[in-house]
Amino acid sequence: MDNIARALRAVGINAVRFYNRHEVSVSEPIPDEPVLFVANHGFGGIIDLNVVAFAAAYDKIGLDREVITLTHQIAWTLHADKLVEPFGARPADTQSALDAFEEGHNVLVFPGGDLDALKSWKQRNEILFCGRTGYARLALEAGVPIVPVVTAGAGESLLVLSSGNRLAAALRLDKALRLKALPLSVSLPWGINLGLVGLLPYLPLPTKLDTSVLPPMRPRPDESAQNFAERVHKAMQLELDSLTKNRRPVIG
Repeated sequence: MDNIARALRAVGINAVRFYNRHEVSVSEPIPDEPVLFVANHGFGGIIDLNVVAFAAAYDKIGLDREVITLTHQIAWTLHADKLVEPFGARPADTQSALDAFEEGHNVLVFPGGDLDALKSWKQRNEILFCGRTGYARLALEAGVPIVPVVTAGAGESLLVLSSGNRLAAALRLDKALRLKALPLSVSLPWGINLGLVGLLPYLPLPTKLDTSVLPPMRPRPDESAQNFAERVHKAMQLELDSLTKNRRPVIG
């Protein structure tokens, strides 16, 4: 990570700490070996508060290993690679992750992709992995533990009226941009807009963020990738339910 990226990362971490009153809890020490961090999205495309919240949590943990973040292909489609790569972003594919593990790095993945990142206000407290199991297969193939990381609150940084899944399908955005959502939202400074927020930055409301780093999870003997993924997803959803049980929007 170059000096500019380090400076911007520090600014982002301090911003969520104070502006979003970010709190972090860590259940157990992280193993001294490459691990696969599995996290949920808050809201956003190239920029998501949950990504910054993870960086703040990782900073608190104090690990020396670099984290490689598997990132949606749209960052490269929109020629934003020079913006995201200094922060450790690589295309979200198996080989990128295996290479990172081989280099001794940790890897961060958001399995829900754009479906989880661009979900509606009504679904803000749901983790939408939509049956995806690739992260569990990756952990099995690489022989690394999964460390789930759950953040609550980022879905309240704006008002998403609709995820726009049907419209995205009708416009064949999955074919053109690998996007399955086109959210209708209300945000600052864009007001009411369709699809703009998520691709461009917006001014988030000062929503309270809470991040929980769960204990490392390993597959049981002869456990399939699907069953392992379901177990990880269930643990993460239960934690998000706990974090949001008595939550008041934005206030926390």
